[in-house]
Amino acid sequence: MRAKPRGAAKPIALALQGGGAHGAFAWGVLDRLLEDDRLAIEGVSATSAGAMNAVVLACGLLKGGPPGARTALHDFWQDVSSTARIYSPFRKLPWQMWTHGGYGLDGSPMYLLTDLLLRILSPYQFNPFNFNPLSDVLARHVDFDALRRDCPIQLYLCATNVETGKVRLFSREEICLKAVLASACLPSLFQAVEIDGQYYWDGGYVGNPAIFPLIYHCTTRDVVIVHINPIVRKGVPKTAAEILNRINEVSFNSSLIRELRAISFVTTLIQDGKLDRAEMKEMLIHAIRSDQTMTALGVSSKFNADWVFLCHLRDQGRNEAEHWLAQNYSAIGERCSVDLRKEFL
Repeated sequence: MRAKPRGAAKPIALALQGGGAHGAFAWGVLDRLLEDDRLAIEGVSATSAGAMNAVVLACGLLKGGPPGARTALHDFWQDVSSTARIYSPFRKLPWQMWTHGGYGLDGSPMYLLTDLLLRILSPYQFNPFNFNPLSDVLARHVDFDALRRDCPIQLYLCATNVETGKVRLFSREEICLKAVLASACLPSLFQAVEIDGQYYWDGGYVGNPAIFPLIYHCTTRDVVIVHINPIVRKGVPKTAAEILNRINEVSFNSSLIRELRAISFVTTLIQDGKLDRAEMKEMLIHAIRSDQTMTALGVSSKFNADWVFLCHLRDQGRNEAEHWLAQNYSAIGERCSVDLRKEFL
């Protein structure tokens, strides 16, 4: 059963990036969009933390509509924070909560030690039993059987095939706990996820997120990209951590930028009359992002699941979504609110 626009609501498709704990920013964006009855979510393509947001969103919509989805996202992220307090090595020691300001973990001995070990040992060595507390969190909050039977939206999760390097999209009928874990499998933290004899890593390497399933399978032309990884970061990184962080940002944005370049090229051909509008679908691209918010955060904060920090990111996401709606709601169904040529060509 697919979601239908509510009355005169405008249908949109969402593209949700991954980024660890920074995915709470997308939670805030979703929370604000779900409040607005002028919008109806037709489909979602998502990766990593975005994939977790996506399945929780879909399950919440299935059980309780937009209000149910808002509650489901809140409860999921609260559980993530509670679980991290017990299991995650990426956290500040109790006294550091008072003596070290900011949301980064760079001053935490536990973070520094774990980061060092991850550079020496693989997850097959330091985690031979492949324990992943996120597995239990997802199982508590998402009814995967119900989603496969009756998902209320078009849903696509992206993972990377370890052996071929190709993108693997899990569609509604294939959505399961292992598919979400595959989409969010950082190879330095977790063993590759095996599904039907194939092994998968985080989808961010090849699609963060993938746009093409929304083009092919959604009727709406409007795709709203919720950015987590900043595209622009001023200045040249100098420390080892800054360099590695920027490398990750560039690599995790590259597949998305390539797709947006292709969309821009096709759009130009359509507008110039070189392609038949009846044959080709002119996509309308929108973006909710805050490079200013994300560039102010170090890479270590992606592992910070402290509830205060997650709520801070949620509020930032809500604010950006509020601003985007005020500036661009009228563009939905009419035009792109992103200058693709200026931004990506």
